Formats: sequence, C-alpha cells, structure tokens
Amino acid sequence: MGNTKYLKINHEKFGYDVLAMFQSFYTDCSWQLIFPGCRENIIAEAESTGIFCELEFMVDSNDGSTGTGKNDYDADFPVKVRIDNEELFYKGGEGKAFKEGFGGWLYDELKRITGRGLPWGTLNGVRPTKLAYQRLEQGLSHDEILNYYLTERKTSVEKAELAIEIASREREILSKLHMKDGYSLYIGIPFCPTTCLYCSFTSYPIAQFRKQVDSYIDAVIKELEYVAENMKDKPLDTVYIGGGTPTTLEPDQLDRLISRVEALFDMKNVAEFTVEAGRADSITADKLKVLKEHNVTRISINPQTFNQETLDFIGRKATVQQLLDIWPVARELGFDNINMDIILGLPDEDEIKVNHTIEMIKELKPDSLTVHSLAIKRASKLSQWIIQNGKSTLKNTDSTMDIAFAGAKELGLEPYYLYRQKNMSGNFENVGFAEPGKYGIYNILIMEEVQSIVACGAGTVTKRVFYNGDNIDRLERCENVKDVALYIEKIDEMIQRKRTLFAD
Repeated sequence: MGNTKYLKINHEKFGYDVLAMFQSFYTDCSWQLIFPGCRENIIAEAESTGIFCELEFMVDSNDGSTGTGKNDYDADFPVKVRIDNEELFYKGGEGKAFKEGFGGWLYDELKRITGRGLPWGTLNGVRPTKLAYQRLEQGLSHDEILNYYLTERKTSVEKAELAIEIASREREILSKLHMKDGYSLYIGIPFCPTTCLYCSFTSYPIAQFRKQVDSYIDAVIKELEYVAENMKDKPLDTVYIGGGTPTTLEPDQLDRLISRVEALFDMKNVAEFTVEAGRADSITADKLKVLKEHNVTRISINPQTFNQETLDFIGRKATVQQLLDIWPVARELGFDNINMDIILGLPDEDEIKVNHTIEMIKELKPDSLTVHSLAIKRASKLSQWIIQNGKSTLKNTDSTMDIAFAGAKELGLEPYYLYRQKNMSGNFENVGFAEPGKYGIYNILIMEEVQSIVACGAGTVTKRVFYNGDNIDRLERCENVKDVALYIEKIDEMIQRKRTLFAD
C-alpha cells in the first residue's frame, strides 16, 4: 500500500480518535487501522510491513467497559502503548474523562517523539469554536476559556484566541434570531457541471441528469410543502440553497423553485437568503436576474484559486476569465453581499500562487471570503491521486495561511465562523471572513448547532435541536437518500422521516 503506517488497537471503538491524532502528527503517509475482526489479508499486510504503533486498552470486556459501570469515554483505565518499538504506559487515574486524560497524555508523547506540537492540540473535532461558544453561554470569562484551551486541549495561544473571538462574534450575531422557537431551511441541488478532483459532496454531472431535473424539483417542492405546513407556527430565520451547484438549474427552474419557496413560507423574518451560485461556468446574467428578482440577499461566486493551471488540473472547468466576466454583472445587478471561497493546499499551490490568488481577490473586493484548507476525502478522486503521487505536492503551510489571513484583513474582513475537517492539509482550519453586517448567518448555525435546520433534497441532513429551558438538551438527525432517482421515488418516505423527527 505504498507509504502506509499501521495502527493496531484492541478495541475498535477507541481507534478512530487515536488514529486522527496520529494522522495529524504523521502527515507524510497514509494510515491503516488494525482492530479485532479486520480482514485477514489486511492483518497479514500489516504484519509483513511492520506495525508502527500498537495500543492495548486494559478493559474488562469486549464492549470497552471497565466493569465499574462507567462508559468507555468516562472510564479512566490504563493503556499499554508501543510506538515505533518504544514501550509506553498510560497509568490512568487522573480523574479526567478518557478523551481528555488519555488523549492529553498521548498528545504529549507524540509531541515529544516528533519534536513538534499541533496548532489545535488534542482537538480533532470539526467544531473547535463550539467549546468557546458553550463556555461563553455559561458565563465564563475570556481568561477562563483561554486557560481551558491551553491546558486541557493543548492548543496554541493563537488558535485559542481565534476560537474565542469567533465565538464571541457568533453569539452577538445569533442573538437576533429565534434560536429556540425558530428554524432555518436548507435546499440541496445535487448537480454540478463536472466533479472537481477534491470533491466528495453529493453531486451529479448535470449533462447526464438534465432530463431528471424537473422531476427532482417536483420532489423537492413536495418535501417543502410538508415542511411549510409542519413549521407554519415557527419563524423562519435563514434560507440557504446549496449543492452541488444550484446555478446548474436553468433560469425558469430557479424561478419555479424559489417562487414556491416564497409562496409556501412566511419570509418576513428571514434575515438571510443565500444561493450558492458557486462555479462561474454555471452562472449567467439571466440566472442572476432571477435571484435578484426573488430578493436573494447573498450569493457565492467561488474561484477556489485564480491559477488557471490548477483549475485545469483539478477538473474545475470554470475558468478564471469566466469569473472575471460574471463578477461585474453581479455587482451591476445590485448584489452587495457576495462571498468567495478559496482552497489552500491544492496540488503545487505554493506561496507565490496563493499570493496571486489573494491579490486578485483584493482587486475584486468580495464582501466575504471563506478560506478553506484542503481536506482529503476518501471518496474524492484526489485521494487516489495522492496514493499514486504522494502528499508532498500539497503545500498548505503557515505561510500560505498567513497570506490569506492578511489579505482578508486588508479588505476589512473579520473572522466570524470556523470549522475543521478530518485529513486537512497542514492540520489547519476553514475560516469565514466578512465585512461587519455581511456575515453568513447560516454558516454559523450549521457549525454551532444551536437552531433546528430543516433540509430538503437528495443527500441532505435535517437536524432538530431540543431545548430544555434555555439549555440545549439534545440534537437528533434524519437523512435523505443521496441518489437522485431514489430520492424522487421515495419522497414520501423522506417526508415521513421528518414527520417522525418533528413529532412532539
């Protein structure tokens, strides 16, 4: 399997958190987790190659319990560890939850062995700002939250301060919404002109699915009709049409879909109506006119990079020139809240190329800028390409991040939301920057999980937030099937899933 390291563990349920930490420290290789029940050929491959790390959790049963009635993440049990032939032993007994106790210990050992730390410390989850958000809600001070990040999660000062700054801004923005008794609406359009090399989202080539698009819209409208009736007594705060690429729809299809949204839902409380226009090769003046006529307040026109050779390589057929041509059209039509997405860490994108992208962005002056660190998804074509060519071509560094952050600052944009993904290039993060008052509110809601979001369309996930007084009690989800034809066929089942989730 090429440059692969093997991690052997005696309890599968503990493995993926541990694996994420090893992947963060050892980024120049791929990893294979070995656990009881693995296929024999994988075990044989590992044993013949050599197991880099082996962990034995000293528990009393196969389900990971300690025999004390504690669950696996509360238990404070010892662990035998061998890393590259070095024997280590975690004694337990710290009185901390397992993730913080053992996780902190393992982080310190890997930091010692590799000679470097991680900017986000032991945090492997996608929502590092959520910890700050929750503690601000509890009334903790800035210094108390900072101390928690530094001592318990072992982050850098810079990342801790960034998380606290963003969480503070998020709370101010969300204070104007109906968090407990309201909701937001997501509509998924799972079609794209082509599939980019890095993409793993639910998307289908529009050329092959053109004949199914109208039937798909019919099914989405049927789902929306149920949602509108079921949520009619609740205020709607934001609407987001995403994808895929929503502007793969023809102007009349966009008009039909959005007209039904406006007819079905009370829009008077909507603070933000976003359509992710996305790729410039899918955007036309006629489509933008439809969005403007329907009072869409925010759109995205996403270059990802302004280096044409990179766009060609990753299979993104939208050209730099197409974006430069459509940008002034959007401005002339009156769109005053336009977001751009860029991705750092694309193959062979060094500081010079990133600087070129940022200089182009500064000339165009978007109202918000989302800086993504490339996340290598198993389902993407890029994952297979990396196996063949190695990770050395992915060049996201502190320097490239600094270039992007400095560009956002020069534009007067401030950070307002942040999230992370597994297998991110450089172990960094995605940060949204915006002019004051032009934040992407839906982006904050999807990250902080403090308001119910009802999602319609193939491959979408609805999240219901249950409150107990002023506190969040729990979060429950239901998913729609990803396949377009199956979604159309089973639309009544998708509606029933929502009916069950929102049954009081």
